[in-house]
Amino acid sequence: MSVKLSSANLAKLPEQVARPGYRQAELKPGIVHFGVGNFHRAHQAVYLDDLFNARLDHDWAIVGAGVLPADADAREKLKAQDWLTTVVEQDSGHVAARVTSAMLDYLVPGNVEAILARLADPEIRIVSMTITEGGYFIDPASGKFNPESPEIVADAKNPSAPKTVFGLVLAGLARRRAAGTPPFTVMSCDNIPHNGRVTADAVIGLARLFDLELADWVQHNVAFPNGMVDRITPATTDRERKFLAEEFGIEDAWPVFCEPFRQWVLEDKFPAGRPALEKVGVTFVDDVSPFEQMKIRILNGGHAVIAYPAGLMDIHFVHEAMEEPLITAFLEKLEREEIIPTVPPVPGVVLEDYLALIQRRFSNPKIGDTVRRLCLDGSNRQPKFIIPTIADRLKAGKSITGLALESALWCRYCHGTTDSGAVIEPNDPNWDRMQATARAAKDDPSAWLAMEDIYGEVGRSPLFAEAFADHLKTLWRIGARETLKRFLG
Repeated sequence: MSVKLSSANLAKLPEQVARPGYRQAELKPGIVHFGVGNFHRAHQAVYLDDLFNARLDHDWAIVGAGVLPADADAREKLKAQDWLTTVVEQDSGHVAARVTSAMLDYLVPGNVEAILARLADPEIRIVSMTITEGGYFIDPASGKFNPESPEIVADAKNPSAPKTVFGLVLAGLARRRAAGTPPFTVMSCDNIPHNGRVTADAVIGLARLFDLELADWVQHNVAFPNGMVDRITPATTDRERKFLAEEFGIEDAWPVFCEPFRQWVLEDKFPAGRPALEKVGVTFVDDVSPFEQMKIRILNGGHAVIAYPAGLMDIHFVHEAMEEPLITAFLEKLEREEIIPTVPPVPGVVLEDYLALIQRRFSNPKIGDTVRRLCLDGSNRQPKFIIPTIADRLKAGKSITGLALESALWCRYCHGTTDSGAVIEPNDPNWDRMQATARAAKDDPSAWLAMEDIYGEVGRSPLFAEAFADHLKTLWRIGARETLKRFLG
């Protein structure tokens, strides 16, 4: 018999489930977080839960916020269980469940006035966000903020009733400026190179469309620290809910399952103050760039390397992909020969050891991470995780053969069928465009590389174009499995 998760039922939870050593009534809000998804609840919220359990910094609790239609459903699920979340860590030799209570409230999505009022509250000193790689209105080819995005243009025309995260953040900052309240720090927790700078470009870029004075004030007064975040956290399905009920006796409408490993490296730029996260494992540095590039190229790039061949070979789980010798050999070869050589030295880290750690994490059979999740949103992820590595290799006059194969595998996947003929359901915000282009590329590979907003200069490289075309033609002729055999042979 499982126990429904709620504050009133915490004492009824099974003994092996860790629960908060503090009461929500002891906490005060200090952070508004946009994007209360699985990653946030397995990462930032867990670090804060650790801090609160250590009886420290109880004035830094989280208030959730969101702008997407799905956020309303997420809010209702969490509200029904008093904003509590069960976090389950799993690997082959470890499984543990804990209940976290770092969030005090979740503002109603779409209630602009309530969100702005909270952002203007002097108690709020950090506004953080986990809005995915595609949520920053970045032009993929240039890597810069795109002020012509329709959502941004709409917010610039109606800044008092914004609908984007950046419009809300900017309007909140404007209220604080008008009231003489010090600005909050804006902290991105997304997997984007220089995520703080990218966030600043979006907020300031939006302001420049309608109020140059406000833009200058934000530029000179608001901190946007860069950070590197890491924890593999798949989507929640009925599989996870059932496991939690059967193994731990908890009925949680939206639990989080994740690996035991977690990492957070942050630039220490918080003029409005911050929680003492260094006491619970967060690393504060002057420059996060080396850690960022290591993670994005080796881990996120590595995910892309295994994702598309596994997808074409009808492999469902990531750990199953790592059990396929062709895929693990492809990952090993590409990482060692083409990806790691582009990563600069990282303080205190041996890159070969980091790769070995990544391979062990990808192989975790308990996490239930899916190949489909890794294949998701390639149009936003490839320009951040793979294409910059290709660009660096080309500039250095080095081989890009394996990276060209990765790109060809992505193109083949976007055609919409696996090698067995199974249909691949839409798996990209731009799926219609990607599928149409991939189908054109079957006969004319240059059509894929002509997506200037994605490939930019890399797509215009004759060397890359030739390697890409050869691989794509081979994939169509003999399939992913035989292509990998030929490449590795």
